[in-house]
Amino acid sequence: MQQGSRQIATGAGRAPRALTRREKAAVIVRLLLAEGDAIDLSRLPEDHQTALTETIGALKVVDRATLMSVVREFHEDLQSVGLAFPGELDRALDLLDGKISPTAADRLRRKADRAVGSDPWERLAGVPSDHLLKILDEESIEVCAVLISKLPVGRGAELLARLPGERARRVAHSVSLTESIDPETVRRIGAALVLQLTNLPQRAFRGDSASRVGALLNHASAATRESLLDGLEVEDAGFAEQVRKAIFTFVHIPERIAPRDVPLVTRGVEQPVLITALAGCNTPETAAVRDFILSNISQRLAETMREDIAAMGKVRERKAEEAMTAVITAIRALEEAGTLTLTMPDEGD
Repeated sequence: MQQGSRQIATGAGRAPRALTRREKAAVIVRLLLAEGDAIDLSRLPEDHQTALTETIGALKVVDRATLMSVVREFHEDLQSVGLAFPGELDRALDLLDGKISPTAADRLRRKADRAVGSDPWERLAGVPSDHLLKILDEESIEVCAVLISKLPVGRGAELLARLPGERARRVAHSVSLTESIDPETVRRIGAALVLQLTNLPQRAFRGDSASRVGALLNHASAATRESLLDGLEVEDAGFAEQVRKAIFTFVHIPERIAPRDVPLVTRGVEQPVLITALAGCNTPETAAVRDFILSNISQRLAETMREDIAAMGKVRERKAEEAMTAVITAIRALEEAGTLTLTMPDEGD
């Protein structure tokens, strides 16, 4: 009897129940929830969410032998997966962001927006803030409240802060009235807002014009850069000011890079190039950059670099400028890779 009881407790000697694929999925989800795992099912199509919930509600008790059989099958399926793909066009676009041309991305994004069953709020969450702000300026207070409510809290707070005071107050108050809106109405509002966005003109270039001009001037000589900026001041003082903020040159390193990130820079730049750039720091502005870099790395490395700088002697101006430009290019590469973040010129004000 004792052995029989043990077999019942462990499920030994009992054949697993035959379950449908939907029931097996329900078992895995229930097991994960029982183990305390945080799983997000909201990205599933709503009909799948509904079917899964109904199946979980219909199942009563699953014996241990069946549970172990489902877990083994699930594990074998995972082990057999070689490479996972997004499975949806909009998520494929997220995966390839920056890897395909803006024109192709825009055309495919419009196609994804028209796809049946796509979630418009996922699309809206990835829209630039300036475009969403335009919607918040033009739409009704009630629609604005739904938009703010559906965005991540931080993003919603940012947009709310950029609205005029009275309109921001009315939108914030309307958020409290959105609880009674049914999910289908919210989906339709999202779809209508996405439709507005698809009618925006296509942009052939990434980034604003000031950033693009600033990037070009980053690679110009100091004399050429100042000459062009002086000309821009005459033509359009406001645009010239935006370009000046977008420019990031060697002398901007102390104000744009956090001291803790300086070791990242010294590791990301080829040592001979960095030594050449620092050896060419012969003005008060560039000397400040040299001192900033050397004071924010280890003393041993700083001492070694000072010896290398002294041994190099005087560096020709053109060679020094080329090395400084190479340093900036390396820093930009670190920024694009997400390794470090540049501080904007006005963030410290």
